[in-house]
Amino acid sequence: MRVAMIGTGYVGLVSGACFADFGHHVTCIDKDQAKVDMLRSGGIPIYEPGLDQLVQRNVREERLSFDTDLTQAVREADAVFIAVGTPSRRGDGFADLSYVHAAAKEIAQVMDGYTVVVTKSTVPVGTGDEVEKIIRETRPDGEFAVVSNPEFLREGAAIDDFKRPDRVVVGTEEERAREVMRELYRPLYLNETPILFTARRTSELIKYAANGFLAMKITFINEMADLCEAVGANVQEVARGVGLDNRIGGKFLHAGPGYGGSCFPKDTLALTRTAQEAGTPLELIESTVRINDRRKQDMAKKVVKAMGGNVTGKTIAVLGLTFKPNTDDMREAPSLDIIPALQTAGATVRAYDPAGIVEAEKLLKNVEFTSGPYLCAEGADALVIITEWNEFRALDTDRLKEAMAGDVVVDLRNIYSPEDMIQRGFKYTSVGR
Repeated sequence: MRVAMIGTGYVGLVSGACFADFGHHVTCIDKDQAKVDMLRSGGIPIYEPGLDQLVQRNVREERLSFDTDLTQAVREADAVFIAVGTPSRRGDGFADLSYVHAAAKEIAQVMDGYTVVVTKSTVPVGTGDEVEKIIRETRPDGEFAVVSNPEFLREGAAIDDFKRPDRVVVGTEEERAREVMRELYRPLYLNETPILFTARRTSELIKYAANGFLAMKITFINEMADLCEAVGANVQEVARGVGLDNRIGGKFLHAGPGYGGSCFPKDTLALTRTAQEAGTPLELIESTVRINDRRKQDMAKKVVKAMGGNVTGKTIAVLGLTFKPNTDDMREAPSLDIIPALQTAGATVRAYDPAGIVEAEKLLKNVEFTSGPYLCAEGADALVIITEWNEFRALDTDRLKEAMAGDVVVDLRNIYSPEDMIQRGFKYTSVGR
């Protein structure tokens, strides 16, 4: 099949490359000429493990191409995916749909013959209706269907998530559109992937409901961690005891500094706004948003407390800046709250991240960025682990102790054993233990 993918961000580029790897012919379109030139020359504008090889292979096999003009790709396409950004709108928290609406209008102007227009971007309930209205107003004679097909990709594991998903959700009640979507995802039938067909509005809500629930799980275990510290329990054992219940499951029950990234923060906020507008406020999600925002600030206070209540003139080494490992994504990362709070308290901050420094330099001021964990720790009064990159899981603690001027380690991801770290001479603080 022929596919046009509008947008080459995380969702668009991964989805386009994976569809091409399935054997479809995919053109990814982006208005950014520099980004398109980079992709054509074999470069990748984002960090996602395995994506560079996937893109290069499918470009070489002539199944994947890139363009700034959508005209030819849309005219030839069986399906056109809208995978543009939907950031939180300033002021009210609603999803900004201006890029989605603009893409719909451009698609309508050039589509030729029956076209399935698929919303891949995360959008509020009812957006498909708006997209259909825009296309119909622009092309009253057009033959098309608007379908919702939300993505459930985890940054750092996006390729595997696309090729081996828990489920594929498709929102349409038009049989002709269903057949197109079945054909697109036919390679997944080999893995017996469930393909759930629903009404369009239901499909749109499934994405928000899933992210809202996962955000609540994270926030729940973070609150349990606080209780564990207060009563002398171990949150990791609590999480395991709870997660072994098949009705609950162990995923997303890892205590830490709060969730971040491109999805959970904006999607939970957009979901609460949609519910408020519909007159059915979601108090659980509203509380989740408030607690998560507060938690990031609380983590800075935790560091200050671990250093005796005063960090003025102290040097703090921070390991991990991105919101999670295996990505360069800094959006809503806990480090963006924790580091400025430590600086405001009087500390000097030095930092290292395996992939996020280029993005971090744009967002964090007066931070000394280093090229490795031990260089980062050199002469530091305290070391703080914010992101659990694999290379931080087995640090040479003797070398670390020798490099540091102080002995305070604050592990916000519970990578290390408290008993072992104390035995090695550190004043060790973790979360919920």
